Amino acid sequence: MSRVQLALRVADLEGSIAFYSKLFGVEPAKRRPGYANFAISEPPLKLVLLEGEEGHDTRLDHLGVEVTDTAQVEAATRRLKDAGLATFEENDTSCCYALQDKVWVTGPGAEPWEVYVVKADADVLGKSASADQDPAAPCACGPAAEQAPGQPVGAAASTGCC
Repeated sequence: MSRVQLALRVADLEGSIAFYSKLFGVEPAKRRPGYANFAISEPPLKLVLLEGEEGHDTRLDHLGVEVTDTAQVEAATRRLKDAGLATFEENDTSCCYALQDKVWVTGPGAEPWEVYVVKADADVLGKSASADQDPAAPCACGPAAEQAPGQPVGAAASTGCC
């Protein structure tokens, strides 16, 4: 089963978890410091909450499509390349407390999209996460969410993940 992913950067992680638990009638599927995700059956949605800066409004971090296996990620990569879109591939990457294969593209409004498969759980938020890293800091995988329009995916510093 594929499902759309919506990743939000929120100032109040606990308040957001409480709100989305009530909205969708489910508790988070995974919770870690500065992070929570919901695997929602109806509607099919992966909602990811990333702890942002206190006092800031919630903002879109990135969008995605979660698929069931690496073959689907590879097929999406071929389809996106054949359509003339710039892609950025990451295989066996640790991101959002999961080992993933993924491909990134950037929409016309500079919104980052990923097609990904979760292969296993991981102990770190991003691939450069360490014990002394701030859990509210951006993940170290994926293209920059604030990449300039028309800039190739992966050409800017990484911020998005999941």
